[in-house]
Amino acid sequence: MKTDVEIAQEIELREITAVASDMGISDEDLIPYGKYMAKVIPPSEKRNDLKKSKLILVTAITPTKAGIGKTTVSIGLAQGLNHIGKKATVALREPSLGPCFGMKGGATGGGYAQVLPMEKINLHFTGDFHAITTANNMIAALLDNYRYRHQKEEDGLKQILWRRVLDVNDRSLRNIISGLGAYTDGIPTETGFDITTASEIMAILCLAEDEEDLRRRIEKILLGYTYSGKPFTVKDLGVAGSIVVLLKDALLPNLVQTVEGTPAFVHGGPFANIAHGCSSVIATKTAMAYSEYVITEAGFGADLGAEKFINIKCRKAGLKPDLAVLVVTTQALKMHGGVEVKDIKHPNVEGLKKGFENMDKHIANLTSFGLNVLIAFNKYDFDTENEINLLKKHCEELGVAFAVNNAFAEGGIGAAELAHKTVEILEREADKPINFTYTDTDSVDVKIEKIAKNIYGANKVVFSDKAKKMFKRIAELGIENYPVCIAKTQYSFSDNDKRYGVPKDFEITVSDIIINNGAEFILAIAGNIMRMPGLPKEPQAQHIDIVNGKIVGLS
Repeated sequence: MKTDVEIAQEIELREITAVASDMGISDEDLIPYGKYMAKVIPPSEKRNDLKKSKLILVTAITPTKAGIGKTTVSIGLAQGLNHIGKKATVALREPSLGPCFGMKGGATGGGYAQVLPMEKINLHFTGDFHAITTANNMIAALLDNYRYRHQKEEDGLKQILWRRVLDVNDRSLRNIISGLGAYTDGIPTETGFDITTASEIMAILCLAEDEEDLRRRIEKILLGYTYSGKPFTVKDLGVAGSIVVLLKDALLPNLVQTVEGTPAFVHGGPFANIAHGCSSVIATKTAMAYSEYVITEAGFGADLGAEKFINIKCRKAGLKPDLAVLVVTTQALKMHGGVEVKDIKHPNVEGLKKGFENMDKHIANLTSFGLNVLIAFNKYDFDTENEINLLKKHCEELGVAFAVNNAFAEGGIGAAELAHKTVEILEREADKPINFTYTDTDSVDVKIEKIAKNIYGANKVVFSDKAKKMFKRIAELGIENYPVCIAKTQYSFSDNDKRYGVPKDFEITVSDIIINNGAEFILAIAGNIMRMPGLPKEPQAQHIDIVNGKIVGLS
């Protein structure tokens, strides 16, 4: 089969004005970025009229390091729904340059289930990530300047919380000292960089309802503390307007298309292991204003992306998925069944069966949210009919719907079974109220414990002394009502990335608590998870190039 980039380069794209027109988006609400990409002005008058649209959340069992294909399934399902005569749109996150040049090589789907133009989306796209990076670092520069200018005054800064960001995996920047040199070069400070996807600015952009809400949230960002112990925010710095100016265009959702011309909103990109892992509220609601069905994806396994989608995004944006599609592969099941990673592409019935436990735990978690669940088996060419039938039978015994997805190889036709099953469930099953894992009034430590025990299956949460001190600070700020976002490895229910399957009798260790006051959630760091990833021994950057005027190596 051709590579992803070869397939993408052979597709004759529709002009984005035509894609928008078919959706009902007028030229006045479209800001083209060339022929095939555009920003869309959200239809504020339609945002409250979302009940006509069905929201479908695509999530997954605990993935392997090779991924599991959620994006491919999401795109394929949207194409499949359009193939059977429905009006569907997919809403995805933007790829980060870090993974593109690191582990993945791209994040726009695969095969005949891709969003296009994939090279532009995977690289600089419409500049959203650059705007977020610049806005974040502009705050850092202005904050350092304030500290330098007011260092001998009562309202000077005793503690700095804000870090710089970069959309590149660079382990050398995790911990640094800035301000070295002459006195005029600044105040020496122990600090560091996070990846752009972990920036609070990214979270704010993805959770903001509109420009007014964006400004409100930016003003609230907690930057540090003064000598008198007073919290110091962006509003105190007096630069919220400047930051909104930098983010004004980035706030607008991006419209592109799939290989089959299906509309796709690609906007925002927080990672689900170190942030809240969902595309923007604005993109989701804009898609719902123009479509019968909206398919959206939450990052990594359902213990991360889906949990945060429900407990953070849905809680704050008033959304509720009508269906959860849980992506499953034989590779992932076998890995969780104890099969060596190097052997997971080979038939292994016993390993497959043992891996069902991981899927079953994710199903139980999703149903606990009040969601109907559909298993999407993401088919690879090495999968055997015997293995597929075993999985199908297991799902039947559980009373959970099952469908095979072959969109990678066949596009929308290959997702027709999944599309029909989706429509069948949505037409048959009654709407259920959403169940959050915790209440707003629960204390922060209780919220963390409820996620760890009820979603991960931990028997205990251990808080470091540093984390315990933060609970007092949170109480002093009066923000105990915020939801929590746990940063944790994506490869296990536990905080140990080597404990596959469904670990038993384990503890979750919370090493630090970070206040994201503008994003309006509390970030809990579990285990040794880092917010600035490193590069692998052989990064994908070694394989990306331009040959005869065409980009190769993106996949």
